[in-house]
Amino acid sequence: MLTTPIVKKPLISEKSLLDAKIGIYTFIVDKRANKIEIGREIESLFKVHVTSIKTEVVKGKEKTVGRKRTKTRLPDRKKARIKVKEGQSIPLFEVGGK
Repeated sequence: MLTTPIVKKPLISEKSLLDAKIGIYTFIVDKRANKIEIGREIESLFKVHVTSIKTEVVKGKEKTVGRKRTKTRLPDRKKARIKVKEGQSIPLFEVGGK
C-alpha cells in the first residue's frame, strides 16, 4: 500500500475528452501503483464503479538545456485508462457548453 496519493491528476487532451463521452477516463497515476490500488482509489474519490483498467508507462522525453545544450531526460510516467459502469460519469471531464 502506497502512502503517497495514487491518482496524481487527470489527463485532459482531445483524445481523453472524446473517450470520456463513452465512459473511459484517463489519469496520470503513481508508477508503483497496481491496477487494484488504482481502481479502489478512483471508486473512493469519484463514487463510481470501475469495470476495467488499462495502464501503460509513457517514456519521458529527451530535452536539450543550457548553453552547452546538454541532453536531459524527463521522468517516465504511468497513465491509466479507466472504464466506469454505463450511466456513470466523472465530472472532471465534462466540457461546458450549450
